[in-house]
Amino acid sequence: MYKTKVIAGVDIGTSKVTVLLGEIHEGRKLNVIGLGQSSSKGLLKGEIVDYHQASDCVHAALLAAEDQAGVSIDGVYLAQTGGHIEGFPSEASVNITDPEGRVQQGDVDQACSLAQGRELPENRTTIHHLRRPYKLDGRSIESPVGLEGERLEVGYWTVHGDSRKIGDAIHIINGFNLHVDDIVLAGLASSAAVATTDQKKSGALIIDIGRGTTDYTLFIDGRCVKAGCLPIGGDHISNDLSIGLRMRLKQAESLKLRYGSAILEHKDKTEKVWLNNDFEIGDRPIPLWSIEKIIELRVSEIFEVVRKKLGVHFNPDKISSGVILSGGTSKLANIDQCAENVFGIQAHAGDNAAMATGELRDSQYSTALGLLHYGLQFQSEKGSVKHRESGIFGRLKTLFQKA
Repeated sequence: MYKTKVIAGVDIGTSKVTVLLGEIHEGRKLNVIGLGQSSSKGLLKGEIVDYHQASDCVHAALLAAEDQAGVSIDGVYLAQTGGHIEGFPSEASVNITDPEGRVQQGDVDQACSLAQGRELPENRTTIHHLRRPYKLDGRSIESPVGLEGERLEVGYWTVHGDSRKIGDAIHIINGFNLHVDDIVLAGLASSAAVATTDQKKSGALIIDIGRGTTDYTLFIDGRCVKAGCLPIGGDHISNDLSIGLRMRLKQAESLKLRYGSAILEHKDKTEKVWLNNDFEIGDRPIPLWSIEKIIELRVSEIFEVVRKKLGVHFNPDKISSGVILSGGTSKLANIDQCAENVFGIQAHAGDNAAMATGELRDSQYSTALGLLHYGLQFQSEKGSVKHRESGIFGRLKTLFQKA
């Protein structure tokens, strides 16, 4: 018998903390029942740099969500992002020993165990083992048990992070007398909200550009084959404007929001806009060409770094759904065109239409919504989910990429 459970998706971002509450019924149905937000303090590039300030912000968002919903939270699904996130490929193969040459579950378990067996450096902990489709005698297979073959291969993209930094975020949640049921890579959570199953099957690159970080996930044949995070985001665009045009950071941010474009549209260098637009002392004209050129260079650089990180996995012929953009910075004018220029494939802004209505369709809620999706999946499948141990903060649960 299932009972109703209230879970929280907690996205601790550089600019704000977002908490969404979902009520799970019978382990299969989820309703979003609460939203809490607060401005972030004590965070830099997605990482906690002042524990007490960050803790106050997260607790304020949690309390606001509980107050709005009128319920208490039973468990938390926590997003992970930041420059400490890394990944590596791991592969293994086994010979099929069944007399009839048919793959047994034991063959699958052995191959998966071997592929996941690589030890991490000290103070690192696994966040995800992201499995690619199996290969049976070179053929791509989703479920090989029972099929005839001689050799079974399996490959993973293993995502890991700094145990201490992950532990800091978990400790903040524990400080609100809540339990972290699971940690989820922010990019994977976002992709669950903005990309459909069909888009992932046909190949999709999801890029979530926040204020301090850029998360990316690449799906081929419905499986995430590579994921990661860059410690650069919208703040770096504003910083470039501030330095390049000699203005305060707050003025640069305002200028970016008012006149920003990710491609150079205004090529007339004599066309200008006013810095503060109030014609008071200190206001001055700024070439629109300069604003757009600086932004174009930085946004293009972000996309170029992502493409370089994808390496041989980036094959335009296998990414039919193109680039799907998410996060606050994805609202920048013409950013889809900039992405198309760099990746050479179609690009468009994503939304959360498949999971939400109203204001929650906005991509700023993608990560929190995706966390609820993972929470629902875990509740419906937890009977068969394996576990892993962390010496730093105890038992954590392996996340949904099952063998």
